[in-house]
Amino acid sequence: MKSASYKFLVIAGACALAIHAQRAPAPSGPPPDSPAELTLTQAVERASQNYPAIRVSLEQLNAAAAGIRLARTAYLPRVDALAQVNRATRNNVFGLLLPNSVIPSMSGPAIGSNNFGTAWGSAVGGLVSWEPFDFGLRGAGVDAAAATRAQSEATLKRTRFEVSTITADAFLTLIAAGETVKAAQASVDRAETVLRTINALVKAELRPGADGARTEAELAAARTQLIQAQQAADVARAAISQFVGMEPGQIRIAAPGLQRLPPEQSSPAPNTSANPIAQEQAATVEQARAQLRVLERSYFPRFYLQGSAYARGTGAELNGSLLGGVNGLAPNVQNYALGFTVTFPVSNVASIHAQEAAQAATIQAQNAKSEQIAVELRAQWNTAVANLRGARAVAGNTPVQVASARAALQQATARYESGLGNVTEVADAQRLLTQAEIDDALARLSVWRGLLGLASVAGDLQPFMAEVAQ
Repeated sequence: MKSASYKFLVIAGACALAIHAQRAPAPSGPPPDSPAELTLTQAVERASQNYPAIRVSLEQLNAAAAGIRLARTAYLPRVDALAQVNRATRNNVFGLLLPNSVIPSMSGPAIGSNNFGTAWGSAVGGLVSWEPFDFGLRGAGVDAAAATRAQSEATLKRTRFEVSTITADAFLTLIAAGETVKAAQASVDRAETVLRTINALVKAELRPGADGARTEAELAAARTQLIQAQQAADVARAAISQFVGMEPGQIRIAAPGLQRLPPEQSSPAPNTSANPIAQEQAATVEQARAQLRVLERSYFPRFYLQGSAYARGTGAELNGSLLGGVNGLAPNVQNYALGFTVTFPVSNVASIHAQEAAQAATIQAQNAKSEQIAVELRAQWNTAVANLRGARAVAGNTPVQVASARAALQQATARYESGLGNVTEVADAQRLLTQAEIDDALARLSVWRGLLGLASVAGDLQPFMAEVAQ
């Protein structure tokens, strides 16, 4: 009996421990595979690394850097080598033959015969050509390639800046959508509380049943607003996912600094030439000027120092007889030469002048575009300042709106419970409070969005992101 009782106690204790383990609370903290919170700085950095448009600009920059190396090879001497073996007839005639790429050339005197006997022939040689001076043509080509690389660098900087700005704006949009969801959820919670109160009054026959139906309709409308807010948040999360390279379901944002109003500070007009868009355009103008300098140095003589060494072999004699066998397969007659060649494109003067005129017009057009960009940036700055000023004024007024709407809801609820008011007053007060809470949250974010607009025109997001991180 004692043994059976002891076994029963052990089994009962084990069951109790198992039940306690099942009921024990789970350890605090997120699960191991839960997504980490994403800050604004992290989102911008991920976009700068992952977005395809930036990689495209980076590869264009690499291609432009290779173009500089290609342009510098023009300073090197040119070396050509040739080796040839043939078996052909040796009939030759006097007379002129215009330059062509069809009829092979033949050397030697005319032998006065015409037969189809063939002989071996061979040739091997090399030619070295070097341009000792060029009146700056090669240097202009290198400068043009360097200008192309600088323009590609400016394009990369502008692309990275635009992607960063768009990512920051998408981040603010997601924050705004999240605040709207919070306000909509609070509206649903209040509507459910009011519905429970009114249902109790209806059951006690202190209020008509129509009040319960009206409150249920208001609750359904609040839930619809919540669904729409959640949909907008999902769309905003999907929009930012394309920049940060994460799936929408993995994105959880953390931005406590955006819940407060940033301090007011003066906003002097920036130097618009520091904006990456203006810098890219300036690089484009310089690239066009470099191309013009190349054209200006094209209508000059070209001087070449040349040296050649070659050897030839043939199995044919001058009297028309053949040596036979393998004679001519190996070169047995050698020559070498040194020379200085000058070429001048006399007939190219009209075309080069036309190209220079076209390039000069291109430069003027790019200069005009630079002025247009400067005007547009100044207009954007003035617009951003006006938007920021208005956003700060609204953000200073919305707390009063929220406090008044909350007091109005409390008063309407108290009047209804005491029988002095109707359900319409309560419903209107609820909607007013929900809208006030949404306006208050969005007003603060509008101020931050105005600061982002100023940073976008100034061409530097670092001060904005540093302010958000505080």
